[in-house]
Amino acid sequence: MDLEQLLRLIDAVSKSALTEFRYEERGVRIRMGKAGTKAGATEVDRVPDTATAGAELEQQTWDDQEKAEASGMQGEGRMIVSPLVGTFYAAPSEEAEAFVAVGDRVKKGQVLAIIEAMKLMNEIESDCDGVVEQVFVKNGEAVEYGQPLFRIR
Repeated sequence: MDLEQLLRLIDAVSKSALTEFRYEERGVRIRMGKAGTKAGATEVDRVPDTATAGAELEQQTWDDQEKAEASGMQGEGRMIVSPLVGTFYAAPSEEAEAFVAVGDRVKKGQVLAIIEAMKLMNEIESDCDGVVEQVFVKNGEAVEYGQPLFRIR
């Protein structure tokens, strides 16, 4: 499945009433889920494929622990990562203030940012109470699935 086909699939699932979708083809497994306007986690696994036996498949998602350590993102606190590929927005509009900044106290369920994917605005919410210790992404930057966005302590 190429990128264009994957994007069409995401668009079709987003527009449908489905809450979860699973697909497997030639050793690539895709699982998408959604709930209301919140971003659902999207999981893409590569499994052994007999047609490509011996070929090493490169995983295109962030391995949270290894990448965070390699890029100096390690530390105490809870990491909030991107549940999808898209464009990161720190505020609801260009003129508005950012949802949160370093040092802000946040509550579980509070909107931290928006990620735009396929012209859909997906709210990224805090999954815990705490204080924003770090923001790893700048407004308007592209983000990958699993990429660290915030550290809440």
